[in-house]
Amino acid sequence: MSNILALIPLLPLLGFIFIGLFGKRLGRLTVSIVAVGLVALSFIFSVVAFAHLDGGRIAVEYAEWMSVGELKVPFGLVFDPLSGLMALVITGIGALIHLYSVGYMAHEEGYARYFAYLNLFVFFMLTLVLGSSLPLLFVGWEGVGLCSYLLIGFYFETEVAAAAGLKAFLANRVGDLGMIIGMMVLFAFFHTLTVSDILLQVGKPSPEAGFGILTFATLMLFVGAIGKSAQIPLYIWLPDAMAGPTPVSALIHAATMVTAGIFMVCRLAPLFQLTPITLTVIAWVGGATALFAATIGLLQRDIKKVLAYSTVSQLGYMFLGLGASGFAAGFFHLFTHAWFKALLFLGAGSVIMAMHHEQDLFKMGGLKSKLPVTFWTMAIATLCIIGFPGTSGFASKDEILYLAFLKSPVLWAMGVAGACCTAFYMARLFTLTFFGEPRDAHAFEHAKESPRTMILPLAVLAAGAVLAVFLGWPTAFGGSFRIEKLLEPALKFGQSKALEAVHHEGNPILLATISTLLALGSAAFGYTTYRGGLAVAATRAARFPGLHRLVLAKYYVDEALEATLYAFIRWLGNLMWKLIDVILIDGVGVNGPGVMTSIAGDFTALFQTGRVRNYTFGMALGVLALLYIFLT
Repeated sequence: MSNILALIPLLPLLGFIFIGLFGKRLGRLTVSIVAVGLVALSFIFSVVAFAHLDGGRIAVEYAEWMSVGELKVPFGLVFDPLSGLMALVITGIGALIHLYSVGYMAHEEGYARYFAYLNLFVFFMLTLVLGSSLPLLFVGWEGVGLCSYLLIGFYFETEVAAAAGLKAFLANRVGDLGMIIGMMVLFAFFHTLTVSDILLQVGKPSPEAGFGILTFATLMLFVGAIGKSAQIPLYIWLPDAMAGPTPVSALIHAATMVTAGIFMVCRLAPLFQLTPITLTVIAWVGGATALFAATIGLLQRDIKKVLAYSTVSQLGYMFLGLGASGFAAGFFHLFTHAWFKALLFLGAGSVIMAMHHEQDLFKMGGLKSKLPVTFWTMAIATLCIIGFPGTSGFASKDEILYLAFLKSPVLWAMGVAGACCTAFYMARLFTLTFFGEPRDAHAFEHAKESPRTMILPLAVLAAGAVLAVFLGWPTAFGGSFRIEKLLEPALKFGQSKALEAVHHEGNPILLATISTLLALGSAAFGYTTYRGGLAVAATRAARFPGLHRLVLAKYYVDEALEATLYAFIRWLGNLMWKLIDVILIDGVGVNGPGVMTSIAGDFTALFQTGRVRNYTFGMALGVLALLYIFLT
């Protein structure tokens, strides 16, 4: 089993190396077979390893990685229900997106480079979730950030893509600093960075009643999660990341990388349970992000930007669940969201291809008859994300909302408001895309369904989005929350107590009924507003022009940052450049000696006249100077 476990991340790495070295010479067919095949094979090995879990845990230590004083970090992998489910999501959905990319990127330059980056991302993401220590997790953490930068900037010839990649890279560096500080504090407290050793010691200290060292450590780790998982205030990079190819948006910025923060908190769940202050901060940041990002999505015109803000919002729901101590619920929403959001992004990619790379919702319409498979699969994903009763999105979202109500009714109200916004903008997106009259007759006339390599992943993802509900129908709604029992060995590793069952105080069915009716009403409102075109929406927007401009401009957050933080950083950078680089290094350090030598040479050249009497006079003056020195 140790060999199989090692092959899970190793196969995508081999794909990256092979394609990176030989991809251009071997052609696109070979690149496609290697890239898709190795990730699919990694998925098969993940299934085999998961089948051998039997509720347990597979831990393999291959070598000692670092040994400096007290710091001893093994190079090992851990496969348990938590990392196992993540591995299945990464490799399973990853393989589907690789296959989809074969059709989507068929006519793009840099085909081999794209698949090399995609394979490398899968390797780093698997390293992140399977690593047995925080440093190894951090290697994957930084690796997926690097791959995100490379893939966002895939179209590096365009200024937008290059700027978006840099923005993502820098925003994540802010969070990563918190991650490093958190790990350092944990090492100072536990004298180890191996996850299992930390969790085995977690049962000894009691929960912190106030602000203590563990609270500081977990808050710093959460700062890292804020950056990677795009929460307020570091969410700003993810919407701009849509400058990359659409399959990249589906894999990295919807299904896997952005969920790394949620995975990290779940991996250290017993530790976070000791810090109620941190959990409260997580809940409120998650709730605020869920609502804030959802309101921005209401008026976006770019189909990918709508889904991007939706991703930020849904990540907020996951953190809301974690902050309410619902680690299983938060992770379940991660699992369900991976299926239907990847499906939405790939469906959007199918629409964009059919519309000749047009992404403006206001130029679409009437595509139901042209793209039947895309229409029905996206319909399933839309029902899931708005929380239609019986769908996986309903099960995971309403479990989180119920836990949020137990923590604070205000958090529940924020979550419900965000769910209503979600239902509205998704109904708006779906209606503007598939219903009504075509708003671009030329693009509509030439629109056609995507090739089979793109259609098959859509169908499989739609099936996954539907079937995911069987993993976690909440007990409050008469089901068996299987995922909670499945994850218990990981979420309670090293702890003697089993997971405490949630006491369903109040009436969870009533709460779910209220939130669902409000969401469905918002979806109906979105449909009726846009089914006849844009006229009704324009009339309603005219009633509140100031509010409409504010939301359409995304609350001017980017403009405010540009006018304050970015402008100051550029000014400081230019000052340091001119003062240190131009004046001190180039001027004094590099050019200074040359200038002084030139001046000295010009000065001594004045004495080289070529006249004997001048040289004789100079020598006489020298002799007189020497006589004066020695005789006085």
